[in-house]
Amino acid sequence: MTLQLPDKWIWDSWYVQEGGVTHAFYLHASKALGDPDRRHRHPIVGHAVSHDLTTWTVVEDALIVSEPGAFDDGTTWTGSVVRDDDGLWWMFYTGTSRAEDTMVQRVGAATSPDLMTWSKVSSAPLVEADPRWYELLDRSLWHDQAWRDPWVFRFPGEATWHMLITARANHGDARVRGVLGHATSGNLVDWAVQPPLSEPGQGFGQLEVFQFEIVDGVPVLLFCCGWAELSPERQAAGEAGGVYSVVVDERLAEVDFSRAQLFERTDLYASRLVRAADGGWALLGFVNMVDGEFVGALSDPMLVTADPVRGLVPRAVAGAEVEGEVSDAGESDVRDRDDVDNDADLSVSAAR
Repeated sequence: MTLQLPDKWIWDSWYVQEGGVTHAFYLHASKALGDPDRRHRHPIVGHAVSHDLTTWTVVEDALIVSEPGAFDDGTTWTGSVVRDDDGLWWMFYTGTSRAEDTMVQRVGAATSPDLMTWSKVSSAPLVEADPRWYELLDRSLWHDQAWRDPWVFRFPGEATWHMLITARANHGDARVRGVLGHATSGNLVDWAVQPPLSEPGQGFGQLEVFQFEIVDGVPVLLFCCGWAELSPERQAAGEAGGVYSVVVDERLAEVDFSRAQLFERTDLYASRLVRAADGGWALLGFVNMVDGEFVGALSDPMLVTADPVRGLVPRAVAGAEVEGEVSDAGESDVRDRDDVDNDADLSVSAAR
């Protein structure tokens, strides 16, 4: 495992690559909590950097919860990072409040000039679930209000920003209401919630941590789902839950999650696609349950490609190495980035 902290659990992560440096932003919590399930109420957004996707240096944490009264005074959870046309970095993230016992999820943002120091945009959220299409909090139907894990991107050559969101439809069998939530913006501040890009009843109670990429010519949507949130049919078929992918239209039209395929590494969760040294794709996620125990560390990178039917699959390349300077080739999970300030304090080394 490439990033394992002796005193903390690590789980969901998201990445930025530029100038041969990969920035990992990730959720972490102290093992002093005792029970790893308690980590969800005590997360901090951490930050580490690497030149080879395997050796990481921990730097200053990126985000913590806000002061009481803010939409994110309860937790700050998973997100993504993009750079606007003026060069400012934006981190979109999930927030919950103490007043709602962290049960209602909303999306906010923070900005940074250098990826190292982050300032929250507002104490109010930027994007909330719209009840015209999406399920709001109803504990008789689901354990929380799903509106999280924002993945922000633009289609090539277009000005509109798109946000993909973990969400649930407001109709259908409560066990399989998971849908691909959607919002759009022209300026990253003002967002219009759109109807979901998929229909409920496609096999998942929720679909977490989306990422959309063109992988070796194949448009792929990556997500994850735990065993307990799978449809009864998928459970009966023996699926363990984990990281899934589905081949989609390059404009994300008529996404059909009933065709989603489970990735072979079922010990991984909340995985992301990043560029490897050879310019191809690698998969990084956190190691979840092994022999009944939660691990909570970032995995070694796995070389992957995409099959037009099966979606994401392992990639075997003779003589290829994952380690070495990361590639800046093409559009990736983290799109063209400015150079990192190499004079930043990188003194605290992460345990391997």
